[in-house]
Amino acid sequence: MSQDQVIISLLDTDMYKITMHAAVVKNFPDAKVTYKYTNRSSQLSFNQGAIDWLRNQIMLLGNLTITTEEVEYLQREIPYLPQQYFDYIKTDAVKLHPEQQIDFTVESLGSNNEFGEERFNIHLLVHGLWKDTILYEIPLLALISEAYFKFVDIDWTYDGQLEQAKQKAQEMFAHGLVFSEFGSRRRRSYHTQDLVMQGIMEAVRENPEKNSKLFLGSSNVLFAKRFGVKPIGTVAHEWFMGIASITQDYVNANKRAMDYWIDTFGGEHAGLALTDTFGTDNYLKSFKPPYSDYYVGVRQDSGDPTKYTEKIAHHYHDVLGLPKFSKSVCFSDSLNVPKAIEYAKVAHDNGMLVSFGIGTNLTNDFRLNSNPSVKSEPLNIVIKLLDVNGNPAIKISDNLGKNMGDQATVDRVKQELGYVERSWSGDNEAHRWT
Repeated sequence: MSQDQVIISLLDTDMYKITMHAAVVKNFPDAKVTYKYTNRSSQLSFNQGAIDWLRNQIMLLGNLTITTEEVEYLQREIPYLPQQYFDYIKTDAVKLHPEQQIDFTVESLGSNNEFGEERFNIHLLVHGLWKDTILYEIPLLALISEAYFKFVDIDWTYDGQLEQAKQKAQEMFAHGLVFSEFGSRRRRSYHTQDLVMQGIMEAVRENPEKNSKLFLGSSNVLFAKRFGVKPIGTVAHEWFMGIASITQDYVNANKRAMDYWIDTFGGEHAGLALTDTFGTDNYLKSFKPPYSDYYVGVRQDSGDPTKYTEKIAHHYHDVLGLPKFSKSVCFSDSLNVPKAIEYAKVAHDNGMLVSFGIGTNLTNDFRLNSNPSVKSEPLNIVIKLLDVNGNPAIKISDNLGKNMGDQATVDRVKQELGYVERSWSGDNEAHRWT
């Protein structure tokens, strides 16, 4: 392995990529997909140094396999993964081939700019069998972010990052808030996430009996393994997008996605329901017994958090007749500690248990070295399914800024589902964390 290789393990990814990988291997082993990279913060571009470094790092991903020791870890920590999946990954079938599977091109923006150097936009597509390409997303996003902050925005240092993460964890603990670290995909660097985890664990050790119950773990499987905490995650929008694209049945897509998921892992391991892929209103039409019984709660990832919580609480308590504080809402959309404190009160007032997945605010919260009053802005980047078996894959979500995919398909599905367009004050995707 190259000495300067950043991604050193295929477990340097979010846990829901592992669970979805298992579900794809079991249910859709022959599905062909294309993924597309999108920079929602399109005002932030790349220089030649970043492009060259990124190309090399992407090629180095081809060196990785899942080791025997890593398979044993997954069997121990995520034992409900199907035996079929463990048999599959033991055969060394899991290997990336970036030279064949990734189309990486750049678009010159010229050099007539404030930076005095040529700048570029990145265009990136990943294509192949779903089971062969699903593990690219998180490493690619992490590498793109690291390239930007290694070569473009370099007016920052690591000074105080460990202490800052520790202070944020201490504040969460002081308010009795349950949370996980969700920072892989937009981290400033691998080293940043390592410092953040060190800081959180220092805060945990100040009162281990209490704080170890409040800090659930990390979505990053490798960091969970390294720091001896639980890997955290259930499912991503990709699962719903893929099944809808394969079946071309958007009316029943949520139900089918839940059916496949429960059949793969068992109802007792359903985890948190992700409701917003085609709008939460549509999801709730299918989210009734037995599905609502299997899932311990829901994850909020778009739209107005307060209105979402009120809607979910109404569904659980008034529509389904469940007692208050029997189900949970996990907030995971652009969180910071003050927002978590605010949303915890909203959840409590609506009779919901609550937890938080905090990502970018932990692993990419920096100030300019030359002007500490100004934030060094993170990239808002995503990689989403573009098509499956030649059919467009789309995501609608609970706010307009997160619509993804072929516009004609988006418009048609919105009409089919009776989708109601909504926006809210947190809709600015170009400047998500400023």
